[in-house]
Amino acid sequence: MIKKTDRKFERTRRHIRVRRKISGTSERPRLCVYRSNSNIYAQVIDDVAGNTLVSASTLDKEVKTKHANKEAAKEVGALISKRCKAKKIEEVVFDRGGYIYHGVIKELAEAAREGGLRF
Repeated sequence: MIKKTDRKFERTRRHIRVRRKISGTSERPRLCVYRSNSNIYAQVIDDVAGNTLVSASTLDKEVKTKHANKEAAKEVGALISKRCKAKKIEEVVFDRGGYIYHGVIKELAEAAREGGLRF
């Protein structure tokens, strides 16, 4: 019998595998991305202290596109880099959250790089 794969479970497994290797510090925090069907979220996290330093999502008032598409990802990436600059965070570790580096995740990462974040 052919079983249907649980995509959420598989993404969680990939995310755990990635998180074993990377961790955010106060000098170089972790830029974590989460994508739902309707929104995109990005957080800059210091894993040592357990604090979220900066966050941005399509739910913010500064973001004009309110969907989980490439245009919204560009806006969220630019917004997160702008907020990081305000907190004097220049270098981060990118955590793709178990998602494939393609499409929306790639657009968010490239927009954050264009905004001045290094990773």
